[in-house]
Amino acid sequence: MIERVLVAMDGSDLSERALRYALDGHPDAEITVLNVVGGASPMMGQAAGIALSDDEEGGIREAAEPVFERAREIADEYDTAIETIVEAGRPARQIIDHAEEFDVVVLGTHSGSLADRLLVGNVAKTVFQRSPVPVTVVR
Repeated sequence: MIERVLVAMDGSDLSERALRYALDGHPDAEITVLNVVGGASPMMGQAAGIALSDDEEGGIREAAEPVFERAREIADEYDTAIETIVEAGRPARQIIDHAEEFDVVVLGTHSGSLADRLLVGNVAKTVFQRSPVPVTVVR
C-alpha cells in the first residue's frame, strides 16, 4: 500500500500534472512536494544570485515559495494538505536522495522550453534509473 508519495515540482505544467496524478491516484497517502533550486553556477542566474546573497537559505526558500503556493492551491482542490521540502543542488540527485523515505516518486517528464526538456527530461530519466523506490513519470 502506498502511504508516502514524493512529488518533484519545478513550477512547470507537467509538474502540476504530476501532483494532480499523485493526488488522484493516492488519495489516502501523505503527499510531499519537493522543489530543488539549482546549485550555484555562473550559468544559472537565479542560483548564482542566491549564492551571492547574505541569506542563502532564505533565498532558496523564497525561490521555492511560488512553486509551493501553486502546489497548495492544487492540493486545496482535493481538500488535502501537503508537506513541502526545498533543497538546493542538482534536481536528480536531491530527488534520489529523498526517495528512500517514500513509497513512490512522481514527477513530470520535462518542462516547456527545449533547454528545460533536455535538462528536466534528463532528470526524469536519471531518477527513473537510480531511484531506490518505484517512479511514476507523468506526461
